[in-house]
Amino acid sequence: MSAQRKDDHVRLAIEQHHGHSGHNQFDEVSFVHHALAGIDRPEVSLATEFAGIGWQVPIYINAMTGGSVKTGAINRDLATAARETGVPIASGSMNAYLKDPSCAGTFRVLREENPDGFVIANINATTSVDNARRAVDLLEANALQIHINTAQETPMPEGDRSFSAWGPQIGKIAGSLDIPVIVKEVGNGLSRQTLLTLQDLGVRAADVSGRGGTDFARIENGRREQADYAYLRGWGQSTAACLLDAQGLSIPVLASGGVRHPLDVMRALALGARAVGSSAGFLRTLLDGGVPALVAQLTAWLDQLAALQTMLGARTPADLTRCDLLIRGELRDFCADRGIDTRRLAQRSGSHFHSFPDADPDSELGSELGSELGPHSVPVPARSATH
Repeated sequence: MSAQRKDDHVRLAIEQHHGHSGHNQFDEVSFVHHALAGIDRPEVSLATEFAGIGWQVPIYINAMTGGSVKTGAINRDLATAARETGVPIASGSMNAYLKDPSCAGTFRVLREENPDGFVIANINATTSVDNARRAVDLLEANALQIHINTAQETPMPEGDRSFSAWGPQIGKIAGSLDIPVIVKEVGNGLSRQTLLTLQDLGVRAADVSGRGGTDFARIENGRREQADYAYLRGWGQSTAACLLDAQGLSIPVLASGGVRHPLDVMRALALGARAVGSSAGFLRTLLDGGVPALVAQLTAWLDQLAALQTMLGARTPADLTRCDLLIRGELRDFCADRGIDTRRLAQRSGSHFHSFPDADPDSELGSELGSELGPHSVPVPARSATH
């Protein structure tokens, strides 16, 4: 049953993306174009770091699959592409292996084909500490993802219905392993409150994995005879919304969910993500064109990311957080409701074009500005000559 479910997930995910409209809330984020901000390409580095982890690139192949013969073949090809491009890779949920060790090879291939790469194991929040170590050991993993997915489990016919122990168990795992633990949603987003809870639990980083990519609640509803949870389609917050909600927190955040192209990667990095993952888009390329096509896509993304950083004057991915951003549409409404000051995002480069005068907090202007600043508004960094 588990192997069939894994195959069903791949099939339904691909079908879902073939019919996708292509629009998501990343389209409501745009860069302010400063025509003289550009730098020289040799000055640009794609390297990023978070939670003691250093990557040479700011993208990763995110969790997908494993547990059946077909999905094992997919993992082999994904690992080969990761090896050829130096892109980190995460496994799909390893619960199938923990229940049935005979399918270990469908996951182990991620390390066998990518012996020197950065490989992330993946488990659910009900996994015991001992089984978490088993998953890490099988892949000789450099980090561990724990996925949380209440909106997927709810319509899943065989899904979990007890969620109260998830947080404490995440804390136990995070406190017991000597590699970084990353908690990841599966497409419904992590709110600010959730991120604060994860931080308190000792989690080293979090992948917000918001709405906009594969909708697993929709997939699980498609596996039900009556398909009676259709109203859960689109549940949660978008990836862009989650990143805005996370402004100012100390826990490093990663981004996935609805990442379609290098510009979305740049938008996510500019909103504060330390690295950006994609799953379905890479999978579709692999299934349509094989390993050479995926290697070509990853290589093109990396080249274009460097080109965009050059244009924007960002020597590193972290420098993108000093670029000016405009927030529009429903995403701006989300920010207003959550108390996030979008004006600060639009002026954070220290540009001379639109700067507020220094305001006396007791003056009418100072009072007005103070009342409009949200509880987690983005601070304005020092002026930068490159922006």
